[in-house]
Amino acid sequence: MTREGERIRLRGPILALTEDPGLIAAQLTGDKAGTPPPSALVRQPLLDNVSTDEIIPAWCCYWYDDRLGDYAYLGLRHGTPAEGAVRALAPEVIVSGHAKGCGSSREHAVYAEKYAGVRIVFARSFERIYQQNCRNVGILTSDDFDLLDALLAGEELGLDAFTRRAGGIERSVIAAGGLFAYHRAGGATRTTFDAARPLNYVEKIIQSRLAAGNQCAGTSAVRVGESYFIEADVRFSHEYVTPMAAEMFTRQFGADAELADPGSCWFFQDHLSLAPSVLARRRGGAELIARVEDLNARQRDFVSRGGGHFIGPGPSGGSRAICHNYLVETVARPGEVVIGTDSHTCTSGAVGAFAFGVGATDIAAAWYNRQILVKVPEVLKINLMGRLRPGVCAKDVMLTLLTHPGLAGGRAIGRVFLYAGPGCAELDMDERATLCNMAVEAGATTAVVEPDAVTWEFLARRGEGAVRGEGLTAPVADEGATYASVVDVDLAAVRPMVSLPGDPRNAVPLASLGESVPVDRAYGGSCTGGKARDMDMYASVFALARERGVRVPAGVRAYVQLGSEAVLAYATERGYVQLFEDVGVTVLPPSCGACINAGPGVSENPGDVTVSAQNRNFPGRSGPGRVYLASPYVVAASAIAGRLSSVEDMFEW
Repeated sequence: MTREGERIRLRGPILALTEDPGLIAAQLTGDKAGTPPPSALVRQPLLDNVSTDEIIPAWCCYWYDDRLGDYAYLGLRHGTPAEGAVRALAPEVIVSGHAKGCGSSREHAVYAEKYAGVRIVFARSFERIYQQNCRNVGILTSDDFDLLDALLAGEELGLDAFTRRAGGIERSVIAAGGLFAYHRAGGATRTTFDAARPLNYVEKIIQSRLAAGNQCAGTSAVRVGESYFIEADVRFSHEYVTPMAAEMFTRQFGADAELADPGSCWFFQDHLSLAPSVLARRRGGAELIARVEDLNARQRDFVSRGGGHFIGPGPSGGSRAICHNYLVETVARPGEVVIGTDSHTCTSGAVGAFAFGVGATDIAAAWYNRQILVKVPEVLKINLMGRLRPGVCAKDVMLTLLTHPGLAGGRAIGRVFLYAGPGCAELDMDERATLCNMAVEAGATTAVVEPDAVTWEFLARRGEGAVRGEGLTAPVADEGATYASVVDVDLAAVRPMVSLPGDPRNAVPLASLGESVPVDRAYGGSCTGGKARDMDMYASVFALARERGVRVPAGVRAYVQLGSEAVLAYATERGYVQLFEDVGVTVLPPSCGACINAGPGVSENPGDVTVSAQNRNFPGRSGPGRVYLASPYVVAASAIAGRLSSVEDMFEW
């Protein structure tokens, strides 16, 4: 049923996510004496960076029905609401600060809000995937607090108040009540183009992949800020999301619906492959393990019926590969559009693909017609200059960028990072993958490295042509193409970095801490820290430790987890696996594992301190303890020192 012409009036309560946990608790318990009136409540300092991990913790995503409503905000920092508390309040409106919905692309988060009664979400700004997921399921979003004031004053608003800044197709999706309703209505929308103009690399890809319904004349160009349906070359999902999306697919398109071009669809069991080893120790562990097994079975059943490539368990335990590592190693190619149900899909930008994460609704629709709605982004060009110092790597560069004045404070939200400059040529594919992988931590839609000699040499090793035009081609940016801004980074000035617990954007130079920080765990792994080049970094530190007769100290648990079977073979051939074990490090098979609170390396107690090479440290992301993010060098050095330590500190051992 269309929402066109709908009038919106506030009829239910609101929930303001304030910085004061007491105010949140008062709202949820109905303590009227302790709760200011709504008009004053939304003027309180509001929580920024409310992540999807806080909206719904990872273990809650083992479900994908209306039970999600009971789990809404169980991961909220500074005091977790009781299970079912948000649903009992049934807030019609949720209000928070900047960067609402940062982190994972899990659509479970918006469904948790929807099933808890939420119809409208207000925030100072939104992360792209979260806002698109809201739009796809019919939740209205707005960063215009004048509209919130109007609703609180009892005014009735038209739907157009919430769509005036949206593109043409976005307005139609909102008016239809969601993406599936839009498609059922025929999906006809007029789109707007610019006159022909010089296009940058990202715009070239989007223009080349416009879906057939777009009427783009040869003298026209895609417009920045306008949304278009484009065709995806690669679509993938993992066991964490496939069952939810599969149920949507069947419900919306029929039991006999088929995947469009199943050969370009990939399905991974990589997120929960080691989960039973840690879930067994948790309350309700048997039920959680059963849910994991159910997710795996439902994914296998969907693939067996519909086709596609299945990358499942590995012979050494765990998985054959983490999805992002596998795509860079074997699948993604320059100029392609790659979409996946994971926010770190952007990793494939390392090979020159326009790759980004989507939610369950988006992937279900794309399985049917290969199409995905994309807003043409502004592109930030990041020129890398010079060379990195020894003991410093791409992870340090990325943590530095998260605090760069030209990118921090929401300036990157919805944009794309384009890495360029002479320093980029000094970085191999694995280091480029790290830079692209963590662009989403800055709020960017994705990141990409324009293909160069490093790209073509890498693809030649994959057997796909040694030079541009030999087996593969890629778009070339037009001379005179424009960029939203240009940021220059002197690689030689980058120092070892860490992100303080709570948010990747809490990045500071390690040397600035000014105090010794003991660690209980050191985790080297995940899609960010489990690549071949990362193994070289761990090995360089652990080899020095073995040479000096030093091991991981008692009381510290250290892990290195491989990102794929290919990385395992690489590490085994070079003797790294034996080296790691010699110094007291536990080597884990490929899996997302600890990064998603589902494998060895997670914390067990709130007082635990972990230093990790993964990409996120939101509250509860890897257990109840505190997580510092760092480079493979720092993780390895800290594992041996028993405290946060850089390679520069190694000579003091």
